[in-house]
Amino acid sequence: MGQRKTVSTGLFTIGIAALFLAGFFLLVIFGARIYQGTAGRQERNEESRAELAYFTTIMKAGDVAGAVELRDSEYGQVFVLRDGTGYALRVYLCEGRLLEEYEAADAPLDPERAQVIGRTETFAVTEEAGLIRVRTDAGQVLLHPRCGGEG
Repeated sequence: MGQRKTVSTGLFTIGIAALFLAGFFLLVIFGARIYQGTAGRQERNEESRAELAYFTTIMKAGDVAGAVELRDSEYGQVFVLRDGTGYALRVYLCEGRLLEEYEAADAPLDPERAQVIGRTETFAVTEEAGLIRVRTDAGQVLLHPRCGGEG
């Protein structure tokens, strides 16, 4: 009878240890998946914020009178920010990518040479009451050219 009690106690101990080990592995797997999902959402959030902040930054850097121009092209709308030297920063959408080119202001657009700002299916720029509204999949940003038509 003592032999039987020792065997059942040993099996009980192994069973408890296996249960704790299985729980530990499940905890690690679920924790890793939660972390992966959280990190992915954070990365997408940072990308979308960077995309919208990009427009604010270029507007502040190139805020001179008459610098902003909105054009239509074979790629749709083009946001043009002239720098006063005959060159311009041109932002447009091509095949789901928001692209940036710094070229002569009147040069044809060339997506092969452009820098990718981000991925989006929406790019709309409107001017209303002195404000420029830029919309992408990441949201929208309002830009206020301080120089306006002066100077």
